[in-house]
Amino acid sequence: MDLAQLNQAYGLDGQISFGAGKGGFPDIEVTNDQATALISLYGGQVLSFQPCGVAADLLFVSETAYYQPGKAIKGGVPVCWPWFGPDPEGKGRPSHGFVRNRLWQVQSTQGLPGGATQVVLGLSDTDETRELWPHAFELALEITVGRTLQLMLSSRNVGDRPFDITQALHTYFTVGDIAQTTVQGLDGTTYIDKVDGQKVKPQSGPIAIAGEVDRIYQGVPSELMIVDGASDRQIRITSTGNQTAVVWNPWVEISKQSGDLTDDAYQQFVCVETTNAADDVVTVAPQSEYRLAVTYDILMADPLT
Repeated sequence: MDLAQLNQAYGLDGQISFGAGKGGFPDIEVTNDQATALISLYGGQVLSFQPCGVAADLLFVSETAYYQPGKAIKGGVPVCWPWFGPDPEGKGRPSHGFVRNRLWQVQSTQGLPGGATQVVLGLSDTDETRELWPHAFELALEITVGRTLQLMLSSRNVGDRPFDITQALHTYFTVGDIAQTTVQGLDGTTYIDKVDGQKVKPQSGPIAIAGEVDRIYQGVPSELMIVDGASDRQIRITSTGNQTAVVWNPWVEISKQSGDLTDDAYQQFVCVETTNAADDVVTVAPQSEYRLAVTYDILMADPLT
């Protein structure tokens, strides 16, 4: 569908409109009495979410992000699927799977009772995807924009044999200053330290970031919190369907080496990702589905005091 067709079929007066985004990729602008959001059909990727009355966007998008076919957009909420991290079979396939650099289809839009707005995007297998990953699937991302941002990723196996997936909602959160930011709720868990040779280590207390961090936390609780001290706000993350979570910040050298990050970008975001990663592998039986869901809530008063 072109933009006119999308607006005719799925636009909602005063809530949803379709336009040409950066790189010419179709975007969905969502506006209601509770929040605004921007969603790219490329990658099925939420790029912005800002509740009314909140000064800063929930999500970080790099100033130098690529908006090119075949490239992933650095920021927002990339969808990593059907594998997280490097190609698990070592075949040279792209890291984090193949859905974050494909155009998704709009399945439905609606205004919900209570004032929130819902967009459902979908992606299914093609000859090209089956060359990369030989399975029949239907993927749906349900995005609900209201006082909170709610995401639900549903993986449906429409084939005749089971398949295994790992996956992530690889969310980049805007923070005022990484030096004044902590991630809370993981005390007492263990993590795989990808910066230190995949060693398994215990977590004690909140996570403070003072160097490169790339960790897969195991046995995680359903609620985590980012405390953004410089912006005097907290971000509550409530998830279901996952046993793992990833905390990532590239720090100085990787930011300088990355063409799609500015040199100081590491100071402005932290990734806290809702994942099925490492040994948290999901098997989806034929004609069944698996749901990974998360809700993000911005709190302007410290709930920990």
